[in-house]
Amino acid sequence: MSAILKHVNYIGCYRILIVFLAVWLIVLVISAFPMLSTSIATSDIKTTERLTRALADLEALRKQNEELQEIFKDISINNLNEEQKEAIENFQSRLTKAEHSFNSNNLGYISPKEEPNTQYELLRRRIYSNTNELWYFVHSRLLDIQKRASEVAPELVDSIAYLLSLGLEHKRSLIYDVEQLTEVDGYATWREKESNDLSNLVQERFKYLQNPENCNTAKKLVCSLNKGCGYGCQLHHAVYCFMVAYGKKRTLIMKSKGWRYHKAGWEEIFKPISDTCTNPSGESVANWPGNQDTQVINLPIIDSLSPRPPFLPLAVPEDLAPRLTRLHGDPIVWWVGQILKYLLRPQEKTANMIQETMTKMGFKRPIVGVHVRRTDKVGTEAAYHGIDEYMAHVDEYYNYLELKQAVDKRRVYLASDDPKVLTEARNKYPHYEIIGDPSISKTAAVSTRYSDSSLFGIILDIHMLSMSDYLVCTFSSQVCRVAYEIMQNYYPDASARFRSLDDIYYYGGQNAHNVVAVWPHEPKRSSEMTIAAGDLIGIAGNHWNGFSKGRNLRTNQIAFYPSFKVKDKIETAKFPNYSEIYKKKENED
Repeated sequence: MSAILKHVNYIGCYRILIVFLAVWLIVLVISAFPMLSTSIATSDIKTTERLTRALADLEALRKQNEELQEIFKDISINNLNEEQKEAIENFQSRLTKAEHSFNSNNLGYISPKEEPNTQYELLRRRIYSNTNELWYFVHSRLLDIQKRASEVAPELVDSIAYLLSLGLEHKRSLIYDVEQLTEVDGYATWREKESNDLSNLVQERFKYLQNPENCNTAKKLVCSLNKGCGYGCQLHHAVYCFMVAYGKKRTLIMKSKGWRYHKAGWEEIFKPISDTCTNPSGESVANWPGNQDTQVINLPIIDSLSPRPPFLPLAVPEDLAPRLTRLHGDPIVWWVGQILKYLLRPQEKTANMIQETMTKMGFKRPIVGVHVRRTDKVGTEAAYHGIDEYMAHVDEYYNYLELKQAVDKRRVYLASDDPKVLTEARNKYPHYEIIGDPSISKTAAVSTRYSDSSLFGIILDIHMLSMSDYLVCTFSSQVCRVAYEIMQNYYPDASARFRSLDDIYYYGGQNAHNVVAVWPHEPKRSSEMTIAAGDLIGIAGNHWNGFSKGRNLRTNQIAFYPSFKVKDKIETAKFPNYSEIYKKKENED
């Protein structure tokens, strides 16, 4: 025993001293060059040499760490006293911390619990999604069996109902366990910070784009808020214009005088999208696409756009994609939400109106937002769904929420274009506190839709739906999709805080939505698709029964496939990265 300790004392101490010296040198380099990782590409040769030396020091540190660990393995811990055991354990802990001392802003190494691995975040969300897909499949099959049993074997109906109830509890428990990972994995602070950092980054770029130093010489893209459609559709028209302007690096000029919702224009309801540049004139003017030298380009509606630029949904900026993919379950929804965040900054009058109405209604969490679409779209663009279908998902949300916390009152914010829906819901579900304003529903009727009262009503509905903890609606409605997009601004990742009764998320005029097969599939029925791993499939929709429908781009087959066997393909485009913002800041500093 004394010989072993002597071995540690005479050999280990020298190595320990060397390790601490190496760590000190590395910390010194990091302290002297905090922006090393972001300036490697443009730094001089000396900086590159410093990086090389720092990496060499880190490699030496690792090798000596391994040698020390080998020495510790040779020591019989059982023969040491408590003080000696504690000393060795503390030193081993220090070695581990030293090895991870470089953070993500330097050489790519991170301290434990500082940032999650991208694959971890993707896998966590995939488990959550596939748990739901498994339940959709089981639930659908049990309902089919129950329906048949009611005709040929009524005695089995109660047993199947029991299985449905038990299966739902099981699914609820699994979802709870998956969500608990975000509570215990140590990355909650990172998610909040990354969400804020990304938002601040793009909002700063938007502000820079929209406020050029010289409006008279600035390149401009002119967009008229004149699309003949409803409020949600017109918001998406404005978002599309902004996407193209951002991609083309042209200041967006929004022409909104005579807007069908408010004749005085956008700027009376929301803040101007530019503080310094609102003049649409220029030395040269052309309709889309114009050319690089054209100062002012007029943009048509997305349906008439030709040629189509690469900046359209579902593409997100390539330079943001790695961060977005790790942070968020649906990057395009986050991207659209950020543009809406910039566009929908309310004027003081609008903000006061929203706040006063929320206070008057008693808007309080927890609350589920429900949007029931009726009137002109039902029977043409969308199928009819009764209030019971919506409330079944509201019930399930609260049943799940009560696993995590006490719920003082089950609340719903109900928005609809039919005032009778509010009365029906309150009569059928008296144990719920159902918040809503029937006068807003009346103004949403086709005959009064394009009035100031209707405009304020739809602004209120979308705001309160987006502020909800969970959203139950039909994604065939643009009002619902806008609320879902804005909701992303209130959480690091709200991509799973919804239940659509019909469509998956889409953006009107988008490019193809493709998914990638991660598992092969051999059809069991004639309606099913043959899939090889790696196949690209253009998705048409999820049937919420375990299967989705689409076109296999390799075989051109249109058929159903198991939803869990694919993953979304994240589309990217080379948007500008607005690096001059940071050069300007460096010069100012």
